[in-house]
Amino acid sequence: MQQASNKLSVFPAFFRVSGKRVVVVGGGDEAYAKVRLLRNTDAEIAVVAADPVAEFARYLKAEAIEVIAATVSADMLADAVLVFAATGDAAADRKIATLARELRKPVNAVDQPDQCDFFTPALVNRAPVAVAIGTEGAGPVLAQMIRGQVDQILSPSLGRLATLAASYREAVEAMVPRGVTRRLFWRRFFQGQVADAIGAGDEELARRKASELLSRARKVEGHVWLVGAGPGAEDLLTLRAQRVMMEADAIVFDALVPQAIVDMGRRDAERISVGKRKGCHSKSQEEINDLLVELGRAGKRVVRLKSGDPLVYGRAAEEMSALREAGITYEIVPGITSAFAAAADFELPLTLRGVASSLVFTTGHDLTGAVLPDWARLAVSGATIAVYMGRTVAASVAGRLMQAGLPAETTVAVIENASRADRRLLHGTLKDLPDLEHRDELTGPVMVIIGDAVAGANFEHSVPLVRSRATADAAYLGA
Repeated sequence: MQQASNKLSVFPAFFRVSGKRVVVVGGGDEAYAKVRLLRNTDAEIAVVAADPVAEFARYLKAEAIEVIAATVSADMLADAVLVFAATGDAAADRKIATLARELRKPVNAVDQPDQCDFFTPALVNRAPVAVAIGTEGAGPVLAQMIRGQVDQILSPSLGRLATLAASYREAVEAMVPRGVTRRLFWRRFFQGQVADAIGAGDEELARRKASELLSRARKVEGHVWLVGAGPGAEDLLTLRAQRVMMEADAIVFDALVPQAIVDMGRRDAERISVGKRKGCHSKSQEEINDLLVELGRAGKRVVRLKSGDPLVYGRAAEEMSALREAGITYEIVPGITSAFAAAADFELPLTLRGVASSLVFTTGHDLTGAVLPDWARLAVSGATIAVYMGRTVAASVAGRLMQAGLPAETTVAVIENASRADRRLLHGTLKDLPDLEHRDELTGPVMVIIGDAVAGANFEHSVPLVRSRATADAAYLGA
């Protein structure tokens, strides 16, 4: 099966047709549909048809559309900017398309994609706003379905709001500085009291609110959002995270955040990789703090994009402290932490009535010191333990937990790249865990979940953690 490409074979664009001639050749239902679509514009439409069907003929008369009752000729297409071949006869439409191309006129032959220089989209009209949905001729019914969904989403008053905005454009350009200040003005214009007044049908109130908004326009202060990018799958990003990424002037992101998520930000936003990853820190935490402060003081609206949730092993406390000290406002946008995504991949209950009533988040490095942390003893009483970044210290984790009294046969689930298409799932027991350190093929972020509740997971899609029993026993004795 051929892999689908994300490249379009057409370039979406809008033709200027106001006051220009568009010719539709045909007198049946196909031509009728094209003319109705064209009536969304103020193009000068001409229909070439010797005998239009009755309903179409009545429509043409009612709309005062020019009808040429003759066979199509080069003279009829000479001053056209667009041509539609819509006779209902495939062979005839191909001849019309050939004639149009000889005259260097863009042509659309109905239901013949290979004869089309352009495709007609399914259209949502909120003039002067238009949303055009195209499928490159592959699925007109699909385009119509999408059109119906978009039509429900967009307010009927959107066109009136856009028209009002156009009347303020010159004043805004004269009074509001370019960049983030102007962008924020327009965002408030289209989402706030002005839009509400237009929606209520009160244009006078809308103009007053727009003028008040303009009079208050000023240089905006910098602002930082600490955003959780989630475990990696793009569709696990929250709606709030998507919204603020579209508002940001700069996106500062970690190495573990997939490029596909970074690319979901505004197209012209500055993208800054700070590359924090175990053993490979392109910037120190202090440098990142200074960068956020610098961007905020420059009046930028900044998304600090972190893998998972910013408040779970994301060092957000240091960044918040630096921003507070500098007097820069900030917000937290939570994300789905990797433990939850890993549990979902395994269909694993992190808590289970009568088995596990508490959950501990930790890193494997918490168990490398001389003193056992207090939470280690919680494992013995049934808590589920979610270990972040634990692959390289798996033997220490296993040994210290068994030292705390956790049985060696306690079930363990291991997930690399939780939530992503390239995830890997492994299962075993606590005494198997040291083998994880030898799994060099696991190069992505690894989550280890330990506890009695893990036994309730679905292991159908996972593989054993250890490759052989001898390896596991040797590792266990070594621990």
